[in-house]
Amino acid sequence: MSIPASFRLVLAPPHPAGKPFILAGLVAFAAGLALAGWLAWLGALFALFCLYFFRDPERVAPERTGLALAPADGKVVSIVEAPPPPELGLGDAPRWRVATFLSVLDVHVNRVPVDGKVERIAYRHGSFIDASLDKASANNERNALAIRLPDGRDVAVVQIAGLVARRILCDLHEGESVRAGARFGIIRFGSRTDLYLPVGVRPLVSVGQKMVGGETVIADLSA
Repeated sequence: MSIPASFRLVLAPPHPAGKPFILAGLVAFAAGLALAGWLAWLGALFALFCLYFFRDPERVAPERTGLALAPADGKVVSIVEAPPPPELGLGDAPRWRVATFLSVLDVHVNRVPVDGKVERIAYRHGSFIDASLDKASANNERNALAIRLPDGRDVAVVQIAGLVARRILCDLHEGESVRAGARFGIIRFGSRTDLYLPVGVRPLVSVGQKMVGGETVIADLSA
């Protein structure tokens, strides 16, 4: 990647969810200039951190249809067969689940993994344990979405809160048509995103692989 492209990635405009935090840092910086130098430094550092954390770079999804894309940036920490969250009503048949852990350094904007229609959105309160642990899928606070594919099959994507994360934001609504690669939400300050593939579809990625939300191909739905 070229140096200008690297700067554009790091200095991408922030997601709207980050603007209150950035503004708070700037207010603290301005107050510090008048009251105390340490407060100015603290406010400036906080504002810069939020600018980085909430960055929202543009992504280019593959043109080919029938692909399941990564719903988030980060590292694949688990690939197992498991039933989707029961609150989605997708049955208890095991299917492949790809779990992506987002560190504080990753882009935290979530991306729609497939073309389809949002059939159900279900929020469940829970714990805030380390999102890199496998039990976070079952125990942590989460927001689960069921997306119906044009051929009638379905996938589930789950936003999972982490050790520090306390707010999951989702911009979609039930009945809404979605396109693979589009933005659909964000999890503040550390998180995990699980993708449940249709029954019988195997993932093409490996544990430890780095994901780029909206671009990395996780599975070929036609295979």
